[in-house]
Amino acid sequence: MLEINSNITIRSSELHFDFVRSSGPGGQNVNKVASAVQLRFDLRNSTSIPEEIKPKLLKLAGKRVTSDGIIVLDARTSRSQSQNREEALKRLKALILKALHKPKPRRKTKPTRASIEKRLKNKKNRGRVKRLRGDVKDDD
Repeated sequence: MLEINSNITIRSSELHFDFVRSSGPGGQNVNKVASAVQLRFDLRNSTSIPEEIKPKLLKLAGKRVTSDGIIVLDARTSRSQSQNREEALKRLKALILKALHKPKPRRKTKPTRASIEKRLKNKKNRGRVKRLRGDVKDDD
């Protein structure tokens, strides 16, 4: 079982691991041992994830989601199959926690009177400087 937070726990039966040969570190072992991990999590048919979070999670996962709604995560940073498995689970947990995070609502603010006056003063000043850059007229 993968515990996300106090409310969400994903059952082991919902997680599917495939072990493939890794292209990373491992020397001669790299050609013999399937140490890379592919974690597959069927988000659309999952009962562990609340329905209101699923669309945000699909959007966050981006290219890692198949057309069937399955999240596929690859982990191949380590030589060890068990460490790669833990890495994949950690990434899935981080992705779900990110989807659970609700952004702080933005409050509209008005500029202060002083800042409006300062902006207008600067505009007038810049306009005066640009006017002074024009052609010089002779009084002859």
